Amino acid sequence: MTLKDLFKIAIEKKASDLHLVVGRPPFLRIDGELVDIEGEKELGEKDMETMVLSSLDAEQKSKFTEYKELDFGTELGDYRFRVNIHYERGNIGLVARVITDKMPTLEEIQMPEIVYNLLDLKHGLILVTGPTGCGKSTALAAMINYINTNRRANIITFEDPIEYQFKADKSVIIQRQLGRDMMSFNNGLKHALRQDPDVIMVGEMRDLETIATTITLAETGHLVLATLHTYNAAQTVDRIIDIFPPHQQNQVRMQVANTLAGVVSQRLLHKIDGGRVAAREVMINNPAVSNLIRENKIAQLKTVIETSSKEGMVSIDQDIKRLYKEKLIEKTEAQAYMDNPELIEKLK
Repeated sequence: MTLKDLFKIAIEKKASDLHLVVGRPPFLRIDGELVDIEGEKELGEKDMETMVLSSLDAEQKSKFTEYKELDFGTELGDYRFRVNIHYERGNIGLVARVITDKMPTLEEIQMPEIVYNLLDLKHGLILVTGPTGCGKSTALAAMINYINTNRRANIITFEDPIEYQFKADKSVIIQRQLGRDMMSFNNGLKHALRQDPDVIMVGEMRDLETIATTITLAETGHLVLATLHTYNAAQTVDRIIDIFPPHQQNQVRMQVANTLAGVVSQRLLHKIDGGRVAAREVMINNPAVSNLIRENKIAQLKTVIETSSKEGMVSIDQDIKRLYKEKLIEKTEAQAYMDNPELIEKLK
């Protein structure tokens, strides 16, 4: 069994991820659940080493040997895989995210209408947040796809690695990959202004330098889309501000209050009839939100979100209640993901 054979199985089974661990048969994540690949034997140390290292070129092998970690993208037919290889207990391990060949649209992923309005802005910072595996990359790709098909813009993406491969429509799209096209996110972003961008996509705001540069780019009249591993809108604002040294936090608070356009925080829930559906919290940076950020009253953002439905805002609890009312999810599933699960009890 080769890595390519396992990739084919992952595609056929419509898995989101493939996992390889020494001492276990290969297993897949399907609709959020981990399942073994039937008929496959446990992977031995030599099997794993041969399978993984044979898929790397000389430069990748050198980097993996040096850093003990490696992220890269690879293709199989019309599909792409975002691969991470690492060591665990002295053995090689692998996790591969399956990226479908079909470009996602906002309609298909049922993105709220207010997000369309955000994407029509000429400048500002739009953040897509949530835990690992909640569909952030898919949502971001659908957003870029919307801009690409609706207006003329120079779009530059910074990714690690490139996942969805965009085809230019009305826009020009330049996709840059960490390690191949730039040495670091921060370095690439610093030079982005020389490349005449209208829209900039940052695959992940992963450190202080990248966050600082991303905010600056949004300040200088660009529409910037990025992701963060945060659970809701309030935590997102806190995370951005808290990563800076205390003496800079007041200034950053002002920058975020002025540049943030909106935050979309999502979670994937199991549907009653199989598959998964996204529940989303949406916060728009209106005057009330902006003032709370400036005054460091982040805990009050939740109240503003819950009382601003006319502006398109929705809290995660409100959206999960909607999914439950529409009979898309079970009661136990709703309660597992709500901040206040007791609210479900009040619904008839």
